[in-house]
Amino acid sequence: MKHVLLLVLNLLLLPFFSQTYNSYNVTLLSQLNPNGSTVTAGWAGNFYAGCWGWHQTSTNKEYAIIGGSNGTYFIDVTVPSTPSVCAFVPGKTGCTWREIKTYQNYCYIVSDDSRPNRFQIVDMSTLPASVNVVHDDSTLIMRGHTIWIDQNKMYIGGLTRLVSTNSLVSSPMAVYSLATPTAPVLLRELSQDISPSLIQYVHDMYVRNDTVYASTGYQGLQLLKYNAANNTFSITGTYQNYTGSAYNHSSFLTQNGKHLIFCDEVPHGLPIRLVNVENFANIQPEQTFHPYIGTTPHNPYVVGNDFALVACYHDGLMIYNISNPTAVSLAGYFDTYPQGGHFQNQYGGYVGNWGAYPYLPSGIVIASDMQKGLFVLDVTTAYNSTVTVPVGINETNETISKLSVYPNPARNMVKIQNNSTQASRLEIINVLGQTVFQTDYNGPINETLDLQDFPNGCYLIRCISGYNTQFEQLIISH
Repeated sequence: MKHVLLLVLNLLLLPFFSQTYNSYNVTLLSQLNPNGSTVTAGWAGNFYAGCWGWHQTSTNKEYAIIGGSNGTYFIDVTVPSTPSVCAFVPGKTGCTWREIKTYQNYCYIVSDDSRPNRFQIVDMSTLPASVNVVHDDSTLIMRGHTIWIDQNKMYIGGLTRLVSTNSLVSSPMAVYSLATPTAPVLLRELSQDISPSLIQYVHDMYVRNDTVYASTGYQGLQLLKYNAANNTFSITGTYQNYTGSAYNHSSFLTQNGKHLIFCDEVPHGLPIRLVNVENFANIQPEQTFHPYIGTTPHNPYVVGNDFALVACYHDGLMIYNISNPTAVSLAGYFDTYPQGGHFQNQYGGYVGNWGAYPYLPSGIVIASDMQKGLFVLDVTTAYNSTVTVPVGINETNETISKLSVYPNPARNMVKIQNNSTQASRLEIINVLGQTVFQTDYNGPINETLDLQDFPNGCYLIRCISGYNTQFEQLIISH
C-alpha cells in the first residue's frame, strides 16, 4: 500500500521577499544567538538543542531556557522584542543533546552526550539577577536523552548513571521523586518490570497522571502506567506496526486526553500522525500528514485540544489546527532555517528547528534552532485564522512521486522533474494567481524551462498526478 500526499499550501499568500524568514500567519518578534559560532559545536555541527520556558510568578516575568552545546542559557523574554541573557550555566562542552524541564522554581537539565557528563538542577528564584546551581553530579544521573516532569515526579528516558568510577548502570527509563526538588530520589527503573524484548529503550515520553506515552523507537508507541502504590511499571497499551512505522520519536497529548500526536524521526521525510487513545487497548489512527515531502518532524506540542505545533528539522515550526482530528489543517508556520529544507530541496543534515515552548502566559512561542539559537514568535494570527490549508494522506495504489525543482532560486533556467508513471499536469502560477505555464505529460516529467521571459518574483509550481498533488515554491531572480 502506498501513501499519497494531499497537501495544498497557498504559497501565494506568503511575503517571501519582505522577510528574512519564510512564514505564514506567524510573526518574528526577535531572534537571539547567544552561543555564537566561537564555542564547540556538537558532533553534528549544532550549537543548540532543546528549549523550555518558565514564568516567574513573583515578578510576572517570562523566560526562555535554551540548551547550548556548552551549557544552558536563561533568557528574559518578558519584552519579546528585546530578549536578554540573564544567566548561563556551563555544562559539558561540545554537546549535541541537552534537554530541559522545570518544576516550581527549579530547572532540571540532562544531556545524552558521552562521559564525562552530569545532571544539573538550577534554582531560578533569583532571576533576573542570577541563578544558583544546586546539583551538578553524575551519580544520580550521568546521561539522559529526554526528561519529563509530571506533578512531583521526574521521568528520564535513556538513562545512564554512574555507580562507581568504572561502573555504569543503564535503563530505558526511570522515575524519580521530586518531593524534595533539590534532591531527586530514584523510585523505579523500567527495566525492573519490563523486559528489553518489549521495551529496550525509551527515546522520549509524555506523562500525565503517571500514565506514560512512551516513544520507544523501532518498538513503537507504548502506553505505560507507573503504579505508585506498589512502585512498579506496567504496559497498558501498544501501537506498533502501523503503516509506514519507523523510529517512534516523541509525542504529545491533547488536553482532553483523547488524541495523541507523534513523530517518527528516522528515516527523514516521514509523516506526522494523530491517533485516538481513548481506548488504550484499541488505539486508532485519525489522520496522517506531511509538512512537506522530505521534512523531518521532530518534536510535537499541543495547545488545548485545537492546535499542534511541530518542530521540524530544515523547515521550522509548523502550526496545525487539530480541532477536527479527522480533518487537520495548516494554520501557520515559521521557517527558522530558510537556507535548507523544503524550499531549497535539501533534505539532509542535522539542522533547523529542534523544539519549541508555546505555554507562556503572554502567548508568545519560543523556538530553538540548532544553528541560530532562540526565536521569539507571535502566533496569534495562526491561532485566530479562519482560513487554513487542508493536509492529509490517503492510501491508494498509486506510487508516490517526488517533485524536484532545481536550481531554486533560479536565474535563466529551471529543471523540473517528477518520476510518476501516470499522466501528469505541470502548472506554474504567479503571485496574482494566474497560470503562466501549463503542460500535460503521459509519464515522468523531465522539463527544462527557459525563464528569460518570466519576471522576477515568487511562483507556485503545482504538479498533479492522479490523486497526488504536490507543490513547490520557485523564486526567479535574473
